[in-house]
Amino acid sequence: MAEAVPGPPARDEPAQPPLPPVIELLWGRRERGKRGPRPGLSADAIVDAAVRIADAEGLEAISMARVAAELGFTTMSLYRYVASKDELLQLMFNASALGAETLVIEGDDWRSRLRSWAVIQRDMLDRHPWITQMPMAAPPLAPNSLHFVERALETMAGTGIADTEKLRVIGLLSSYTLSEARMANDAARAMAAAAQAAAESGSGPDAPPVTYEALLRALVDERTFPNLYRLAWSPAPDRPRSEREEFLAGVDLILDGVQALIDRAG
Repeated sequence: MAEAVPGPPARDEPAQPPLPPVIELLWGRRERGKRGPRPGLSADAIVDAAVRIADAEGLEAISMARVAAELGFTTMSLYRYVASKDELLQLMFNASALGAETLVIEGDDWRSRLRSWAVIQRDMLDRHPWITQMPMAAPPLAPNSLHFVERALETMAGTGIADTEKLRVIGLLSSYTLSEARMANDAARAMAAAAQAAAESGSGPDAPPVTYEALLRALVDERTFPNLYRLAWSPAPDRPRSEREEFLAGVDLILDGVQALIDRAG
């Protein structure tokens, strides 16, 4: 009788890493808290109130006490549902992308669809500019955020790009969009602060902001900075681009690079 030949040893599945508590909460793997002290309080109500405050007043206005006052509850009542302010911020970030799982990206080809995806992301950041003030220490893992990433991956189906490269493209577009939205938001906040200061001092409206080119003309000389000098003294366009047009020009530049990547893959 022939001796049985042993098969390959069974491969152990890698151990699942422990999930941070807020990720467990976002994915429904942790109970959202005990029953509140009065009807009407829930994690969703807390997040909705926090988003309303942040939309109106900025991220610096968010505190557990401020949100509790908005809802008419004590601060300690909130901790039955949300463990900390950091956890609340993550819940707010997830709420800002609500509806991503049913999002339909319009476009006739990968480029127009991916461009639309970037525009949707920018519009979301403009609706909730406080997102640009949040720390981004790691890639997003909230369910709505991952649905949004999934929609972006779908736009590049059939391009021949490896999945890892698709993810790199999404990261590049997201970083650019976030950076542009942050600069636009910071500029708007600075202008609002200047206008408020002028109104409080009674000095009237300030002069129009000085352009980057005008500042360069005051700072650079032709010998040390020949390229910047040429840029500073170039004739101004008949119609300067709006901030939105500048953003879309940058998106198109990134998409040109994606097309080169597709050409190499093909």
